[in-house]
Amino acid sequence: MITLSGVTVRIKGRALLEGTNLRLPPDTRYGLVGRNGTGKSTLLRLLAREIEPDQGTLSMPERLIVGSVAQEAPGGSTTPLDAVLAADAERASLIAERERGDDPMRIGEVEARLHEIGADAAPAKAARILKGLGFDDAAQARPLADFSGGWRMRVALGAVLFREPDLLLLDEPTNHLDLESAVWLTEHLKRYPRTLILVSHDRALLNEVPEQIIHLGQRRLTLYRGNYDAFAKKRAEQDALQAKEKEKIEARKAHLQSFVDRFRYKASKARQAQARLKMIEKLGEVELRPPEPEVVFKLPHPTPPSPPMITLEDAAVGYDGRPVLRKLNLRLDPDDRIALLGANGNGKSTLAKLLAGRLAPMDGEVVRARDLRVGFFAQHQIEDLDPTASALAHLRALRPDTREQAIRAELARFGLGAEKCETPAGQLSGGEKARLALCLLCVDAPQLLILDEPTNHLDIDSREALVEALAEFPGGVVIVSHDLQLLELTADRLWLVKDGRVERFDGDLEDYRRFLKDGTTPAPPQVTARATAGGAGAGPGPAPGSKNRPDPAARRQQLAPLRKELKQVERELDALERRKGELAATLADPATFAESTTAEAAGRELREVEQRLARLEERWLEVGDAIDALV
Repeated sequence: MITLSGVTVRIKGRALLEGTNLRLPPDTRYGLVGRNGTGKSTLLRLLAREIEPDQGTLSMPERLIVGSVAQEAPGGSTTPLDAVLAADAERASLIAERERGDDPMRIGEVEARLHEIGADAAPAKAARILKGLGFDDAAQARPLADFSGGWRMRVALGAVLFREPDLLLLDEPTNHLDLESAVWLTEHLKRYPRTLILVSHDRALLNEVPEQIIHLGQRRLTLYRGNYDAFAKKRAEQDALQAKEKEKIEARKAHLQSFVDRFRYKASKARQAQARLKMIEKLGEVELRPPEPEVVFKLPHPTPPSPPMITLEDAAVGYDGRPVLRKLNLRLDPDDRIALLGANGNGKSTLAKLLAGRLAPMDGEVVRARDLRVGFFAQHQIEDLDPTASALAHLRALRPDTREQAIRAELARFGLGAEKCETPAGQLSGGEKARLALCLLCVDAPQLLILDEPTNHLDIDSREALVEALAEFPGGVVIVSHDLQLLELTADRLWLVKDGRVERFDGDLEDYRRFLKDGTTPAPPQVTARATAGGAGAGPGPAPGSKNRPDPAARRQQLAPLRKELKQVERELDALERRKGELAATLADPATFAESTTAEAAGRELREVEQRLARLEERWLEVGDAIDALV
């Protein structure tokens, strides 16, 4: 059992946890959620005993083994397989002792212990983990120095998974993974036999793995049973109940206060007035949770060019004279929403750079629509921001002739308000840097967006805001992401990048996920002929997805106005609920009935408001059902 009692943690004088209590039963998988900057990573450091609470106590079993992914990626001449095996310190120590020992009795004890911990099976277990994380047999035997930092971080993740600590702490473990490895990791973590605390902004992962959700907000920790969707539903229900309770109490207070105001100066009623004042005091206040600030992305709405946007004919692309992809016969149209699938290293980012014009073809031909504007988001772009320059300065450099007020408004459309737009980029969070990078790529109102892992640093609300913005974007979209939900809500067509080629994946994302999990082979990829501006061309055709769904382009056109209407209906419902509360309080006040016309008018308006609420609630359900049917 892990127990936090009255724990307060401050970082640079700012309280991230304040007098919070939490009890975590063992052998349970937890998801830790909360807005960026609330202190999730700090809580993991506290549980890892890297920091101590400023106040209160943290109680954990003495022999509890805690494991997390090393901050420094392993390197040198060690192979990935050896690095993972070395994570089991006891096994490594016993093997070393066996090799140098000369005491037969001690060697016998060592052999017995090695057998007890399953040392002989360890290499096969380590190899399975590394394979799941994308290392084939040859890669497992190469020196770590040959790999990039992202791949070495996969080895660090593999090492802690191999070790299987009593308490496993994972902070955004999918950020260095591709979709294929993320699917494997999800299945692996679902079977984790001990205690797991997982920080992630990947909603699909949080729905699949955790059995309970720990929410960090307002410097408190709250435990909820179930996965992320269950947590979100419970929070919404709690907020609704609190709002109703507050409305009831405020109406009761108003009624009592009206008596006090009328009779407090009458001697015969003074005692009753005082009694009612005490009743008002006892009713207290119902504190509503402060609403989370709404995250909204406003992408430009350019006029798309006539199709096709881009046509590739027998194109090849690569680096230093060596092609990575060959025989590319592809076509991109303005209404295309394409997800690039395939393991890291197969060429997804290379294809994205070719489409964005960042790489020239080594062979064949790439034809672009005249004056085509492309917005390109690459994984490394947030690292290329000038850490000393503010968001305002970054955008002003691209729009030197634009008024500052207009620049500030543009940044605000990406969630960078007055304070954040003047903060140096080096002091922004990863999510804020990602929003800035997205804002910068929209400067020229691109007609085609190419997004390579755009959500790595975005929280759940920001990811959902990006999905909505892409749904309303009128141009083409090509996206690479390990976020299954983002791909499911955005992409209509799937292109598989594998073995130096790009082909249509004939199925939907659920088919692809099933294929990755159990090796079920989907229908063979097919190349569908499509007309091009210059004659006959070929390119991957649309993935059918669900047979009951409308045409992808038509589905997007239906979704955008429905989502817009849903938000408008919700705003109107909120306003009517507030007005209903005001009218109820008015009618609860005896003074209202001093004028019969006032009471009649209030009663008549209340009936009208209730009728409008009923109609709007019915429409809210209809629109919600329509959206669910389309997504």
